[in-house]
Amino acid sequence: MEKVNKSEAEWRESLTDEQFRVTRQAGTERPFSGEYEDHWDAGRYACVCCGHRLFGSGSKFNAGCGWPSFHSELDDADIVQRPDHSHGMSRIELLCPKCDAHLGHIFPDGPPPTGMRYCINSASLEFLEDE
Repeated sequence: MEKVNKSEAEWRESLTDEQFRVTRQAGTERPFSGEYEDHWDAGRYACVCCGHRLFGSGSKFNAGCGWPSFHSELDDADIVQRPDHSHGMSRIELLCPKCDAHLGHIFPDGPPPTGMRYCINSASLEFLEDE
């Protein structure tokens, strides 16, 4: 997979302020404020920065946490996981493998079949509707 490398200025030009803050500065949107938190259409969710496909709508579930939640990523998503000890917490951060965008975090409190909850910021996603 070829990496997408842009300067800060290029990212700022192609993203909204909120998308830049979340994806390039590891920010978090307010709970229950994101476009996709209560979105249930059939399709795929891709990285807003580079278009890399990450999640299918079939793995989305209502976790009640205020952010879009998925129990699994697409087979070829290859989402990067790395330790995150910011804000006095110990979590696993999720990054886009193609452009290193901050997506959110993963937690071991999701439903079957994986038991995982990919807690993702809407600002890091774009939705691609099934045709």
